[in-house]
Amino acid sequence: MSPLLPPVAPGVTAELVAALTPRLRKRLDGGIAKLADRPVVRDGDTVRIALDDDTDLELHAPDGTVRSADAIRCGCLLAPDCLHRAAAASAAPVAEDAPAEKQRIGSEVPAGAAPEEAEPEAAGAEQRTAALALRTAASAVLEAGADGAGAVLQAELLRAAHTARLAGLHRAAASAVSVVTALRAARAADPAYRLADLVAGLRDVLSVAHRVPHATGAELAALRGTVRQPYHPDGSLRLYGVFCEPVLTASGYAGAVTWTADAEGRLYQVSDVAPGGAGRAVGAADRAVRLGDTALTHRELSRAGLAVSGATVSPTGRLGAGAGVRAVGASGAGWREEPLDRLWRVPVAEQLTRALNGGHGLLFLEVTLLGTVAEAAGDCLLAGCDGAVLRLTAAHDHPALPHRDNLRLLSAARGAALRVVARLTPAPHPRAQLLATEHPAQSGTRVDVGLDRLQRADLPTAPASPVRTAPSPGEAPVHLLRRRVQQAVSGGRRVLSFPGETTADARRLSRSGLATAGGLLEELHAAAAERSRDVFGRLLPADPVRFTHAWLAAARYTEELDRALCLAAWSG
Repeated sequence: MSPLLPPVAPGVTAELVAALTPRLRKRLDGGIAKLADRPVVRDGDTVRIALDDDTDLELHAPDGTVRSADAIRCGCLLAPDCLHRAAAASAAPVAEDAPAEKQRIGSEVPAGAAPEEAEPEAAGAEQRTAALALRTAASAVLEAGADGAGAVLQAELLRAAHTARLAGLHRAAASAVSVVTALRAARAADPAYRLADLVAGLRDVLSVAHRVPHATGAELAALRGTVRQPYHPDGSLRLYGVFCEPVLTASGYAGAVTWTADAEGRLYQVSDVAPGGAGRAVGAADRAVRLGDTALTHRELSRAGLAVSGATVSPTGRLGAGAGVRAVGASGAGWREEPLDRLWRVPVAEQLTRALNGGHGLLFLEVTLLGTVAEAAGDCLLAGCDGAVLRLTAAHDHPALPHRDNLRLLSAARGAALRVVARLTPAPHPRAQLLATEHPAQSGTRVDVGLDRLQRADLPTAPASPVRTAPSPGEAPVHLLRRRVQQAVSGGRRVLSFPGETTADARRLSRSGLATAGGLLEELHAAAAERSRDVFGRLLPADPVRFTHAWLAAARYTEELDRALCLAAWSG
């Protein structure tokens, strides 16, 4: 996936790939690889790729996104039936509606607008058909795994996502697009690729596709999702800046989000997120807040305040910036002053429950730094918190953002008692991403870990030595099932179909009180190995239904078990 190319709508990619002959489809992945080495030039709304000295491929994106197949033009002799157009669409980022927390400004529902129509009691024929198409396409991706899910399978999933969006299945469509984005990152060896994100996206697509035909009422409404969250009037607000974090997503969005709180401790977000890369994520914090008449930047607002009149707010707390909104800068408050102090007085158990049940995921914690611990993905910061040992990790590994460097420097402040803001990471042990912290050596100063760079001269000079730890003997061996779930997504059905001994792992899970996990593990391997033969003894094509159901059951079980073990770990 090339960040130099404009995003292409899912339906466009699907249409171009579907128009290829079977011979050209087999060459599509090779064509994408060749296209990646060609020079790219942007001229206004047009991006040109030089195929050779005399032939150019053009992508026209008047609003920043390629919305039709005709907007991709090739000058070769085989055009418009050539491979180049489909290769360019498959190499470009996938255009998608911004997620709820990344909505473009101006999407508010005006005051007095008519409410949305009530959700139907059951899914209609169009939605059931779209759900089946999604399940079929996602099952094919799971069958092949990330290693085998090339551009053709990706295009089929994009086609299913486009159909789902037209049918009103917005949540599943967005998840399907995120799966394609993750697949492209995996196949391109992108450092930002995370297998856990691909697993989560595929799990959500299959879960929604499985439940939509049977769901009714509120469950169906949740499964359908919305294109944009509605904004409702909320009168006048007096807000206090808490912290600011950069946003940099694999789907091509970047910017900054500033978190604020009112006098009652309710959280609100002011965001500036748009298509872009690391440069935009780094610079967005110094852009003026696009809200009312205020001239504050996001970095300044995180330490100051805001008085808003005519405010509009989404259900997740995002502030709208419609024409009727007025906002001016005001004084802020320290983390140990009212009203922000009350954020840290909420019991940790209550914060965990809120984060695990659809909340914003933020934790406001009092910690004592203990040093570092070595992990496969790099060192993370150890901290004592409410009787538990917490692992604080970097929210992002991109070298342009200082998360990792700041964590390494904070390890030198062993013994420091600090207030921090972190985002919960569900795991069998206490774990969270560090977002903001008090400065360990400068009282009254706070640090936005993704934006502000700590200076070594301001911290203790003796570094904390890493400590290697092993899982405690009593830790539930959930990894035995989780590893198989991830292996299936990475390598496909075939990596679980090889002859092997699963009885020992299933027995170990049962001895730990996880008999259901053991049964799911055995069923997953049995479904992967199941192949039928015809009357001549030849292997028939594999039936993906049983394997998909077995994988989805194991993935959902692991997700729920992680939530339960997370609560148990934090409670000691």
